[in-house]
Amino acid sequence: MPTTLTFFPVDNGDMTLIKFGDAAATTLLIDVNIRQDADDPDGEARDVAKDLRDRLKKDENGRPFVDAFLLSHPDQDHCRGLARHFHLGPLADYPDDEKDYKDKKIVIREIWSSPIVFRRASKTHTLCDDARAFNTEARRRVKVNRERNFVVGTGDRIQIMGEDIDGKTDDLGPILCKVDESFNRINGSASSFFSARLLAPIDATDNEELEECLAKNQSSVILNVTLAADAQTPDGAKFLTGGDAEVFIWNRQWERHEHESEVLEYDLLLTPHHCSWRSLSYDSWSKLGEKAQVDDGARSALSQTRNGAIIVASCKPITDDDSDPPCIRAKREYQSIVDDANGAFYCTGEYPKADAVEPLVITVTSQGVQPPSKREAGAKAAAVVSSARTPMPHGT
Repeated sequence: MPTTLTFFPVDNGDMTLIKFGDAAATTLLIDVNIRQDADDPDGEARDVAKDLRDRLKKDENGRPFVDAFLLSHPDQDHCRGLARHFHLGPLADYPDDEKDYKDKKIVIREIWSSPIVFRRASKTHTLCDDARAFNTEARRRVKVNRERNFVVGTGDRIQIMGEDIDGKTDDLGPILCKVDESFNRINGSASSFFSARLLAPIDATDNEELEECLAKNQSSVILNVTLAADAQTPDGAKFLTGGDAEVFIWNRQWERHEHESEVLEYDLLLTPHHCSWRSLSYDSWSKLGEKAQVDDGARSALSQTRNGAIIVASCKPITDDDSDPPCIRAKREYQSIVDDANGAFYCTGEYPKADAVEPLVITVTSQGVQPPSKREAGAKAAAVVSSARTPMPHGT
């Protein structure tokens, strides 16, 4: 099977599943946003929890699992539904073995987490319940790793994204990835099907002014992930993902990598902050409209496409008004970027139709990234609409 990336329709939020093309079909989930309405059988939102479970394998105990889960930053629209749908705590305490598969919590074999984003977030706002639950679990896993000299098994593994201040991560070498380093380990094993370079969060600093700016700009984990198409094509595609990183962060990325722009190259980009104008400009879209100016550095950082690049906005349908996010002006900028690369732009809230959304699946091939064909997307949308209109049998 080829490597695939699935972008779930979760309104303004992120939820992306990478399934590697290796024999084990290794999985990496980046963020989660399962709204209450999506859990309600009578709700209008897509049941993305079912969509996710349908794509996961079961372990020897019949439990659904992801090999790794990355939380880009602890905003609610990136971790909503975590405690409801995922097991947090030692595997020995897993509570759902007697439940139906659809009700079993998902096991997270390994967590990828940054302590920096939690410290910076706590300065500016209170963490939601799911973010606190994730932070508690991350701390538990770090503690277990320290106690066991980093020899741990599935369910206790963690990789730390970025160094923290005051020596807090100095003793975590075996599970620590520093900014501008690359790694290819997932759930305790090296993989030949991916390599990820950590670009942010920018390392902690004693500069209070800089730290304040980083906190205000949602200092998310940014990864550029090289994905193999198959065993013979290790560089099938590059996927750049950066949570809610805003203009200051992207401008700084360009300052750091302008002379090695290949660091930022991508075949697939998940638009930062749900196609927000604030990732491309310091100016307010709602106040200045078309007079708002694009920041050249940020746009350059987000324009390092390879031929045929695809940009995906994980957000509501994008309308021509003063909304932000998503922002129509940001969409136009991203469309211009992919047009120059002979590529394509997709919005999860409009795929394949705004009134019949479903997960968007991008396939990694030896020629780059391959979106679903228009014929396939149209057929799926028609099937969804047809199914919704089919009358139920009497007595149901």
